[in-house]
Amino acid sequence: MSNGKGKQMPVLHSDEEAEAFVETADLSEYDLSGFKPVQFEFEKKSAQLNMRLPEALLSAIKAKARERGIPYTRLIREALEKTIAK
Repeated sequence: MSNGKGKQMPVLHSDEEAEAFVETADLSEYDLSGFKPVQFEFEKKSAQLNMRLPEALLSAIKAKARERGIPYTRLIREALEKTIAK
C-alpha cells in the first residue's frame, strides 16, 4: 500500500498488535493514502422496517452500496439518519 510517500503499514493480526503499534509508531512516517474512512455501528437494531420500492430504485441503491463496499440496508439507514440529522 505504498506510493513512495512513506513507510508501508505493517500487517497487524490482532487488536493487541494494533494497540502496541499505535502506542509506539509515528504515523506521520507512514503512507496512509490507501486508507479510507469507516463507520462502526454499536447500537443494536431493535426495530424492523419492511417497504416496497420500485425495482429500478432498489437496483440503484444496491449498486451504490456495492461501490462503497457496504450492505445496501446500511446505505438506506445512512440516508435516513442523514435526513433526520438535518
